[in-house]
Amino acid sequence: MAEPTNTPMPTAPPTPRSASPAPPLPTSGGSLTSSPTTTRIPQWPHAAAAVHSQTHSRATSLTVPVHSSGPKPIVLHLGDPVKYNPETYAEFSVLFDVVRPNAEERARPAFIAALREKRWGDFAAIFRPFWGTGGEMGNWDAELIDLLPDSVIVFASAGAGFDWADVKLLGEKGMIVLSPGGKFVAANQSKELHDMGPWARGLAAAEAVADFSVALIVGTFRALPYCISSAISPSSFQAAHQSATALSHNLRGHVLGLVGFGNIGQQIAQRCFAAFGMEITYYDIERKSGTVEAGLHARFCMTLESLIRGADCVVLCVPSSTGQIIDADSLRWFKPGARLVNVARGALVDEDALADALEQDRLSSAALDVHADEPNVSERLKKFAGTKALLTCHNAGGTVETHVGFEELCMRNIMAMLNGREAITPTNLEWLK
Repeated sequence: MAEPTNTPMPTAPPTPRSASPAPPLPTSGGSLTSSPTTTRIPQWPHAAAAVHSQTHSRATSLTVPVHSSGPKPIVLHLGDPVKYNPETYAEFSVLFDVVRPNAEERARPAFIAALREKRWGDFAAIFRPFWGTGGEMGNWDAELIDLLPDSVIVFASAGAGFDWADVKLLGEKGMIVLSPGGKFVAANQSKELHDMGPWARGLAAAEAVADFSVALIVGTFRALPYCISSAISPSSFQAAHQSATALSHNLRGHVLGLVGFGNIGQQIAQRCFAAFGMEITYYDIERKSGTVEAGLHARFCMTLESLIRGADCVVLCVPSSTGQIIDADSLRWFKPGARLVNVARGALVDEDALADALEQDRLSSAALDVHADEPNVSERLKKFAGTKALLTCHNAGGTVETHVGFEELCMRNIMAMLNGREAITPTNLEWLK
């Protein structure tokens, strides 16, 4: 299956600012702070040669010819200013004329009006470096996409998931969607690989999601919701001290079934085999090479049913486009007392059917970082919080390092494409026209 996703919903409140210090922003030429009107980032006088926004190629080679003269291409920057990679941004803003609409202009009615008025000109790229800001216009559907100028060829956004954008329609309009969750196809691009930091080279969120997934897996085997919630009083403490042992198991020797074996699935497999001695199985629409399987000690399952029937813990790490795969029927395939972990999308799981399975003790526990109606959590599943369910708030990919990587990789993707090189992590090539 395709790369897993873990982008918080676009309607979520802005991501809280980290208390960790961030590098100072470049100050040459003006401030990058928000203003009541559109911010057009001042440019250095020694701007490098750029791509003419009206003469780009629509070929499927994924490259754009570089012109030695002409106006700099315009990049529409949605959301907060760059804050973690000032050196890359300095290079970025020399190459391009960066225009950043304010929050009021990004609200859907105002955004639509601005596109109709061509307020930002014939911009060549859309740049959204953070997942908690820049999505005020809502879903990128036909209403928005049809208003984009023909000059747009690149949409680079933070986050590994694109359930908020019609990537098929964007591709049919000639736009390449570039995502940290896209497939890394430009391995020959030594410049991009050399210049990017380790978090961007690691596809930004994959390491954070894999780490968080391991915590959830451990939680399901060690009855952590029950152990944690019972520490509030001496009586519940003593009860959990005596009773949790019968609910807890070591991970070693148990079978971990991964639904989806992209970058995140493989990182989970590596951790759980190396650290805990778990047996690794996976199901994916694309079987991986023998070299990958051998390196991760992973066994391929021909069907989802065969994976679930053999697993002690099933982990979902596939995109929401896969559809609902955990429902009343597939829940009957689980071993008695098996576990479910979801770090992908809430739409993959029938939450009422899952609540039924927990009520009937057919599953021993579940850990869900994502939910079908975020930010709302199923009332039925909330009843199991603190006993059989570990429920978190779409946090798996959320680390400072993830933000650093998203920001860097978005800029590197745009710089590569608008300077005649291949896209680094394209997402929608199958629909590109």
